[in-house]
Formats: sequence, structure tokens, C-alpha cells
Amino acid sequence: MSSLAVTMPAKIATLTSIGQIAITVRDLPRAVGFYRDVLGLTFLFEAETMAFFDCGGTRLMLSASAGADSGYNSIIYYRTEDIRASADELRARHVEFEAPPRPIAKTPDHEVWMAFFRDSEGNLLGLMSEVR
Repeated sequence: MSSLAVTMPAKIATLTSIGQIAITVRDLPRAVGFYRDVLGLTFLFEAETMAFFDCGGTRLMLSASAGADSGYNSIIYYRTEDIRASADELRARHVEFEAPPRPIAKTPDHEVWMAFFRDSEGNLLGLMSEVR
């Protein structure tokens, strides 16, 4: 009997969990009311054209669409402790980023950093890190 050896790529140790899911909305104030008042999610904060909620430890981001004809899609954000190291490791695996990791929001006790890239099918994905 022969056995086949399967080589698995090394796991990126710094990706720890799904940290955020983004939903594009048409009317941000209306959507905030729905997610806060109807669904009962805990409102966290707003930043520019975005609103953030806690859903059992996973952050939900509502983002106003850029225009009426914008595509409505979702983005999965992968949490990482060191966003720069994770981005460097993914770049070494030939992942192309839309832009370098950068801060996108400041809360009273930390900054939220993000970096975006696309999967093999063109879906937008994100890395996120909370930097204190």
C-alpha cells in the first residue's frame, strides 16, 4: 500500500480569528437604528461614514455606500496582533495589498489599523489590528 504525502503550507500564526464583518448599507442612520434598536446589538462607535457594533465578540461594521449603483457586499476582516508582520508574511506569499497597513479610526484607548487585499477570486479581505 502506498501513501501520499501532502504538504500543507505553514499556517500564518498571527491570524487569530475573524475580528470584523463589514456590511455596505444605503442609509447609515436608518441601518444604525435597525442594528441597535431592532436587533439589539451593542453600539460601539462611529467614524466618518461607518458605524461599529459588537456581536458576541465579533465586530460588525456598517459602511455607507459610495453611490446608488455601488455593489452591496460583505468583507471578512482577520484579526492579527501585529498587522505589519502579518502583511509582510502574506506579501512573501505573493499577496498584493491595496495599500500598506494604516490607522483608520481612533478610539479613546486604541487605534484601529487595517490593510486590504483580494483573494484568488477577487473578493476583498482585510487584516485588522487594535493598536494601543
